[in-house]
Amino acid sequence: MVEIRFHGRGGQGTVVASKILADAINKEGKFVQAYPEFGVERRGAPVYAFIRIDETPIFDKSRIYSPDHIVVLDPTLIEAIDVTEGLKEKGWIIVNTDKKPEELAFPTKYRVATIDATHIALKHQLGTRATPIVNTAIVGAVVKVLDLARLESVIQAVKE
Repeated sequence: MVEIRFHGRGGQGTVVASKILADAINKEGKFVQAYPEFGVERRGAPVYAFIRIDETPIFDKSRIYSPDHIVVLDPTLIEAIDVTEGLKEKGWIIVNTDKKPEELAFPTKYRVATIDATHIALKHQLGTRATPIVNTAIVGAVVKVLDLARLESVIQAVKE
């Protein structure tokens, strides 16, 4: 089983990103769970989303405490909370930032990939300058780094 935890803020599309990714992976014939965790917080508050992926049906409905990989849509969360909490050794941390992976201060036991999803969103007028919608670019990065689904499956999931 592969478990992924997403970190973002309300309004960025964190939950939608997890659902698009889950739909794309499901199209590949795998069993998937995707669910968010948030309270009554307002736009801009931290939001979590979780995905479980397996070759067999998934019955565990609990929160993911020890993810294989982490996806960070808002890089300010890196300083605000411990996004690596519970992350398994050699797990990927995929971060929306204009920095290079080696510029981020993560322990070397993790692998780091970066994508400037904010720049991509602004370039393609996704969202506003104040709140760019970075989820689509993040999904593309996750699929590329983790090799979870084919591009065709992602495109179909976005269309649906």
